[in-house]
Amino acid sequence: MGGGGFSHDDDNGLLDDHLLSLARRDRARVLFVPTASGDAESYVERFLAAFPESRADASVLRLFGREVGDLRTHVLDQDVVYVGGGNTANLLAVWRVHGLDAIFAEAHSAGIVLAGLSAGMNCWFEGSVTDSFGPTLQPLTDGLGLLAGSACPHYDGEEQRRPTYLQLVASGRLPDGYAAHDDCALVFDDGALVEAVASRDDARAFRVTREGDRAVETPLPVRMLGN
Repeated sequence: MGGGGFSHDDDNGLLDDHLLSLARRDRARVLFVPTASGDAESYVERFLAAFPESRADASVLRLFGREVGDLRTHVLDQDVVYVGGGNTANLLAVWRVHGLDAIFAEAHSAGIVLAGLSAGMNCWFEGSVTDSFGPTLQPLTDGLGLLAGSACPHYDGEEQRRPTYLQLVASGRLPDGYAAHDDCALVFDDGALVEAVASRDDARAFRVTREGDRAVETPLPVRMLGN
């Protein structure tokens, strides 16, 4: 997700409903991973409020006050891993210290849905554009690499996201990749893009590729959810 879901104050629930529909059982086990926000309790509370018992079997994986001993067993028992937004670089560093990079790769192979927004979009790709390193957007090139190429969330939500991403791809500092507006999500299966979906009529997604010394945006078909 480029942005949206329960994190947005004006969320209509469509993206999160679609995420649940991808799970392998009707009442999905959904694990929220708020590492990128430093396990912010207010963020956790918003997640739990959005995923009551009537909607899903929801739990939270905190790493700054870690309560789970066997991370591998806990993660592999889930249907959906939902990664929150925040600092992508810090998220990756903390995950690697705890061995979650390898565990999430195993979860991916096992068919568990791996999802997220903002930093939770960036992390699955090889590279991304991020504000992890300070007030200006920078390239990040050591993502988990479960998806090939690069990612840019908030493509319409932050003024500098689009021009920065285009410049980084054009210069070769980031590989070709995908950009998503807020309220738009990209669905991949076995590394291949299946479709783009949105909870807002004008939310868009793009394939961004380097051609010579410039970056080219190719709009992707977007299916409006709820229609």
